[in-house]
Amino acid sequence: MTCESDLILAVDGGGSKTDVVLLDTDGAVLAWERGHGSSPQLEGLDESVRIIDALVDLVLDGRDTRRLAHVGLYLSGLDLPDEIDAFRSAIEHLPWARGPHVAENDLHALLRAGTDAADAVAVICGTGMNAIGVRSDGAVVRFPALGPLSGDWGGGSELGDAVVWHSARAEDGRGPSTSLHAMLLDAVGAPSVSALIEDVHLGRRDDGFARLAPLIFDAALAGDAVARGVVQRQGDEVVSYVAACIARLGLQDQDVPVVFGGGVARGRDPLLLESIAIGLAERAPRANLEIVDAPPVLGAALLALGDGGADAAALARAAASLSTDERFSQRLTASVR
Repeated sequence: MTCESDLILAVDGGGSKTDVVLLDTDGAVLAWERGHGSSPQLEGLDESVRIIDALVDLVLDGRDTRRLAHVGLYLSGLDLPDEIDAFRSAIEHLPWARGPHVAENDLHALLRAGTDAADAVAVICGTGMNAIGVRSDGAVVRFPALGPLSGDWGGGSELGDAVVWHSARAEDGRGPSTSLHAMLLDAVGAPSVSALIEDVHLGRRDDGFARLAPLIFDAALAGDAVARGVVQRQGDEVVSYVAACIARLGLQDQDVPVVFGGGVARGRDPLLLESIAIGLAERAPRANLEIVDAPPVLGAALLALGDGGADAAALARAAASLSTDERFSQRLTASVR
């Protein structure tokens, strides 16, 4: 007895959350679950697979996996060929991954969520930073995205760390005074930065400071010089990624859409956007920056539907349903950790 292949599974896994969507081949959304971040670099390969598998089980809700026409998985942390191969090997035994599927970096999903242009750039600024550039002949520009080891800086984790770094130096006299100091102590409920640092070092506090990133933008808007310097550096990093992609692809002489996504991007901080605009005018004047508010799983769904042979009407139907994730602001996220 044959089983009709009429379902599409799309996964977008970042540093802070994972979205799994089940659609039919006509583009209708049948189920959507959100859970903990599933980046293999942050969670480890086995835990990444476990998180995704549990969410997939929720959206399938007993449906026969043989009905899956295509599965598209787009994850932060799949930056190197060896990482992609390792992830593919880790899921190959799972029933939902036995049919046609793609496992790739989540930048592909962000790019597709923002544009279908053949020549384009995507920059993500969420928990971390990364970028991708594509050209109509199939050329792709990528980055290792391994943190300081590969020359990276920026995103929520780095911005949060900057709050602590500058506050520590302000407190002990090595650096200039900054309003970040008082804002930090208020945010974490510590009597001093030195006490905070001691607690982190001894394992009494978590060392993840990404949640402190908004303090940088609040202090900068209030005129704090130290914070404004950090925002400027973040803007410079975005521009550097864009300029590098465009130069390496040889697209300097044509208009190029630049999709900008991630939590930091969606915050639309005016000083950050001004810094990026000035930098692009100087280094990549034909780049057209566009902030993507839609959840990246939209791009994952469009890619998976396309790979599954869906028509334009199905793509439009999916885009209409996945253009916002407001549903998740109304309830607790579905954590399966």
